[in-house]
Amino acid sequence: MSTKPPQSPSLRSAAEARLSDARTPASTRPAEELLHELQVHQIELEMQNEELRRAQSALEESRDRYVDLYDFAPVGYLTLTDTGLIVEANLTGAALLGVDRAKLLRRHFTRFVTPEASDHWHHQLMCVLLRGDRQICELAMQRADGSRFYARLDCLCRAVGDPLPRVRIALTDISERRHAEEELRIAAIAFESQEGMMVTDSHSVIVRVNHAFTRLTGYRADEAIGHTPILLRSGRHDKTFYDQMWQTLREVGYWQGEVWNRRKNGKIFAEWLTISAVKTSDGDTTHYVGTFSEITKNQEAQAEIHRLAYYDPLTHLPNRRLLLDRLGQALASSTRSGCHGAVLFLDLDNFKMLNDTRGHAVGDLLLSEIAQRLQTGVREGDTISRLGDTISRLGGDEFVVVLEDMSEVAEEAAHQAKAVGEKVREAVGLPYDLDGREFHCTVSVGITLFFGHDESVETLLKQADLALYQAKGAGRNCLRFFDPAMQSALDERSALEADLRLALKLGQLQLYYQAQVDSARHIIGAEVLLRWTHPQRGLVMPGQFIPLAEESGLILPIGRWVLETVCKQIKAWSGHAASRDLRLAVNVSARQFRQPGFVAEVQQVLAETGIDPTRLKLELTESLVIDNVAETIAKMQALKALGIGFSMDDFGTGYSSLSYLKRLPLEQLKIDRSFVFDLATDPNDAAIVQTIITMGHTLGLNVIAEGVETEAQLERLDQYGCTTYQGFLFSQPVPLAEFEAFLGL
Repeated sequence: MSTKPPQSPSLRSAAEARLSDARTPASTRPAEELLHELQVHQIELEMQNEELRRAQSALEESRDRYVDLYDFAPVGYLTLTDTGLIVEANLTGAALLGVDRAKLLRRHFTRFVTPEASDHWHHQLMCVLLRGDRQICELAMQRADGSRFYARLDCLCRAVGDPLPRVRIALTDISERRHAEEELRIAAIAFESQEGMMVTDSHSVIVRVNHAFTRLTGYRADEAIGHTPILLRSGRHDKTFYDQMWQTLREVGYWQGEVWNRRKNGKIFAEWLTISAVKTSDGDTTHYVGTFSEITKNQEAQAEIHRLAYYDPLTHLPNRRLLLDRLGQALASSTRSGCHGAVLFLDLDNFKMLNDTRGHAVGDLLLSEIAQRLQTGVREGDTISRLGDTISRLGGDEFVVVLEDMSEVAEEAAHQAKAVGEKVREAVGLPYDLDGREFHCTVSVGITLFFGHDESVETLLKQADLALYQAKGAGRNCLRFFDPAMQSALDERSALEADLRLALKLGQLQLYYQAQVDSARHIIGAEVLLRWTHPQRGLVMPGQFIPLAEESGLILPIGRWVLETVCKQIKAWSGHAASRDLRLAVNVSARQFRQPGFVAEVQQVLAETGIDPTRLKLELTESLVIDNVAETIAKMQALKALGIGFSMDDFGTGYSSLSYLKRLPLEQLKIDRSFVFDLATDPNDAAIVQTIITMGHTLGLNVIAEGVETEAQLERLDQYGCTTYQGFLFSQPVPLAEFEAFLGL
């Protein structure tokens, strides 16, 4: 059998021809024939090598062209892992994000998404990974230097050589398009203003008018377009008037003045007209834009302007501006008469619930009805003013009552003010017929007295507001007076807030751990509780500083610190057999959870600590969940996709509803301690606990009871089917060292 490689006939012929040109006449000896064959093969190999070199050169040129097309394409190309890490990027993508390509790799794409768009991006990433099909979205992005731009993201999930999916992203800067769209929207809104507008071409032929033009002139758009403004001439201006107008327009490109025009019905009216020339970059006029408004001295119009400036349009009561003026006058009157006055600050209880459940239209009906009751229920001559339209933080359901000419004796004046306050409470507390349905409402009242100019208007309002805050804290539907002790409490609160701002920096905050056990009393996890040890105040309990942290916004950095510390502890315990399977539950505040970047924050902490996310459980309250169910579900699903679990804290104390409960990605309900306390002796609490356990099991949820302190409580819970517990019967909240000793670490 021949051992020669197969040869192409054409290659063989070419090799034979090349050899015949280079050798002496052929010998007939066998050695010469063998040499001939070897020489032919050599030439064939050289020719094949030449072909291979040409093919390699062509491939390299093609590769270089592809790399150039990839790197310098007008679109940024990125490749992400399923956790959002950037593993590939072209030069355009790196330039769009403002980072060198080498420094861009292995960074989280989330860092280049603005906080307010973070949740949208995480939802988009989840959709791409779960569905696998193409997803398109537009996001607000931020470069490494902090500058922002809008981008379109074309996302596609692909598996590339390994079992882990990769997300391909085509990133396009659409800032100019968004800016143009915004300009168009602004222009469209401006065009449909309350002023009449018409646009003509350079020959003064009308090409467009707005609705206000039709309202003011009577001409519809189809009746005006195609005509010139001569259509409106009244005949009151001569040719010289219009010649001067056009001369000014040609010289300066702008004219304004008073013009008499005629409506379609023949009525002549005066208008204030402004005309602007629209010019190209070369200075050529392409269009003229005219805006006009009717000039009137109608007294009703002037009265309407006054009402809008000083009265609330919904209730027709004086607004904040008029209140401040009237209250200033009341202080002056008190100085002259020597009589006391009072400011009553009113706030409707649970008004937000009415708005959320039945809509703002029904809420407006309630406000209007309450305004009428206040006008008829408070003594004649008192000023009643609704706040909220100008002070947005007051919400729109707050009223202020100013009482004048009361007793010269402070005690008697206080008694009179209290009588009016109780009268108001009774009037507001009567049932309402709102759109065919009965509704009941209560009001909280804060009162402060004034005498002369002892206090400023602003101070009086603050004092009344503080008294209102006390009334709310006392259970609502009651009234409270301001006194210096309240101010002292306010000062103490301010001092506590100042100390709290330093607590995190000075390392005064500490985490305590309270064990959670199963029916065999084996520790399966712990709830993490925050404590504050102050050098002068001692141990400050959460009930004192957590609400303050919520209101001041300090809960955000504190919550981030708690989350990081807990994740680091989970990581530290992962190497010990006695602690590696423990789950730590962390309470998340409403303000913290509502932050646009909360999901990204949690994801970043998980990435930095490298923990198993299933070891972390977040506890949410019912009030947090029902505030915005759709947003809450989206965030919970995004976090659940990372492996994090959820428990509903204090279950049964809020506004529980199966309609939302079954939609939430929960894994656990936590029975509030208030039901567990009298579980063994109170049939009502026993029935509630049994219902919660049954409902949890029906929904496929684990149920844990907190506040378990006695064997009788434990026995009853076990009887009802609850097998997870937390309470003093097993362990009090203890510092880390004690808890680890409890675990035997």
